[in-house]
Amino acid sequence: MAWDFETDPDYQALLDWADAFVRDEVEPLDLVLGDPYDKADPRHKGIVKPLQQRVKDRGLWACHLGPELGGKGFGQVKLALLNEILGRSRWAPSVFGCQAPDSGNAEILAQFGTPEQKEHYLRPLLDGDISSSYSMTEPHGGADPTLFTTRAVRDGDEWVINGEKWFSSNARHASFIIVMAVTDTEVSAYEGMSMFIVPAGTPGLTIVRNVGVAGEREGSHGYLRYEDVRVPAGHLLGTEGGAFVIAQTRLGGGRIHHAMRTIAQVRKAFDMMCERAVSRETRWGPLAKLQMTREKIADSWIEMEQFRLLVLRTAWLIDKHQDYRKVRKDIAAVKAAMPKVLHDVVQRAMHLHGALGVSNEMPFAKMLLGAEALAIADGPTEVHKITVARQVLRDYEPVKGLWPTAHLPTRREAARERHAEVLEHYAEALEHALGNE
Repeated sequence: MAWDFETDPDYQALLDWADAFVRDEVEPLDLVLGDPYDKADPRHKGIVKPLQQRVKDRGLWACHLGPELGGKGFGQVKLALLNEILGRSRWAPSVFGCQAPDSGNAEILAQFGTPEQKEHYLRPLLDGDISSSYSMTEPHGGADPTLFTTRAVRDGDEWVINGEKWFSSNARHASFIIVMAVTDTEVSAYEGMSMFIVPAGTPGLTIVRNVGVAGEREGSHGYLRYEDVRVPAGHLLGTEGGAFVIAQTRLGGGRIHHAMRTIAQVRKAFDMMCERAVSRETRWGPLAKLQMTREKIADSWIEMEQFRLLVLRTAWLIDKHQDYRKVRKDIAAVKAAMPKVLHDVVQRAMHLHGALGVSNEMPFAKMLLGAEALAIADGPTEVHKITVARQVLRDYEPVKGLWPTAHLPTRREAARERHAEVLEHYAEALEHALGNE
């Protein structure tokens, strides 16, 4: 029976290197460079490319992919432990070749792409030379595929795409976009949608605007319009009608990676909280001596560690079963818990910093907004909670009869019947003993 909470020493050495490398070389990039997806930025080649090469030299480049694609083919547990480090910096995933949505797009291109598609799109994506976008959600339907209306119709050797897509992240920097569209209205949405590769600049593809989050003037989430966008028949990804299967393959592992990167953010907020607690002096001494402060720290540590173990256990289950469908409940639970843990710990840390905490001189406000974004991205929290409950309830059957199975009088009577002979024997013996007194 294997039940071990220790990391393999050889892999731990790699994690230790990654930890120091991200801290010393990558995290500073967050303060001096712009968008990691803007490959046209000349500073990218001068600063980031050498760092990426150091990662490759250590064998930690694009570890979610197999050796045939330049990765290590790590399982989800190893990837989770690595992503726990990478989540500290917005540049780290790009430096390690596993940034979303490129990582998910690379994964499905590797699994479902044709040799031609891999040569034209996957290879430069893996080399870090281009960026990509994933165009799934729609303005009116959100992430519910049963409400999607974007259509793709076959016309000879081409597919013609029409519709609108919402929050297609990094579309303005993408060299190509993977879009989900309805190809058969006569069957269910789960069987009637397909995925296509649309190169940037294809006639009819328009970025209506780039949507920012909260205070951002212009963000990186594209509102896209497809008007008679024509792509060759060979740009179909996978099989016709196979979009839902592809999407689930893409999203399952991605949610675990996001969760471990979220733990990195939670730990960063927790560290700032503890540092503030021992540093900030009040008339009664440091904040750390106050009971309310200690409660905040204790609650935060417990929630953080509970969530981390849930994520690692889910990653272990994925590695064990090699089937995301068998771990659907666990993945949904991780997704539902993730934003709440981040929100609660960040809010406590913010409050301990007082006015400084809500100012733009500390990262807490942005982190709080990030927690709310996590509650919506890749399916809203409410949907995932419904999934958890539905999966859990499958293991239960309605009680037969009037009373619940835990009804004490009923259980007591059943216990008496089961042990009636022994109970009666001892009752008679007791009665006999009392009669002899």
